[in-house]
Amino acid sequence: QVQLQESGPGLVKPSQTLSVTCTVSGGSITTNYYYLNWIRRPPGKVLEWMGAIASSGSIYYSPTLKRRTSFSRDTSKNQFTLRLSSVTPEDTAVYYCAYGKGIQTTKRDEYDYWGQGTQVTVSS
Repeated sequence: QVQLQESGPGLVKPSQTLSVTCTVSGGSITTNYYYLNWIRRPPGKVLEWMGAIASSGSIYYSPTLKRRTSFSRDTSKNQFTLRLSSVTPEDTAVYYCAYGKGIQTTKRDEYDYWGQGTQVTVSS
C-alpha cells in the first residue's frame, strides 16, 4: 500500500522560501504515467492546486503561483520537493501531495493516494 507523507518547516518568515517534502513509501514511484501533485488549503479557504511533476519529468504550474514555485524529485529516495519563494502570510496553509493519474484537480477521488498534509505558517 503506497503512503505519502509530507514534511515541512512548520514556521517560515515572510520573504523566505518554503520547502515541503513528500516521501512515498510502500511502493515504487517509477510507474509510468503518474503525476505527483501539490495542493494546499489556506485557513478558511478552498483547496488550491499548485502544480505537478509527471513521471516523464515534465512540470506543470498553476499560473497564479508559477513565478514563485519549483518542483523537484529524487527517485532514489522516493521523494518530491516543493519550494515556494517570497512567501507572505497568505501562503499559510496545509500543504498536501497527491499521487496518481490525476492532475490539475483538487478532487480527492481523482487521485490514487493523498498525504495527511503538513501545516506551514508564515509569520514574523
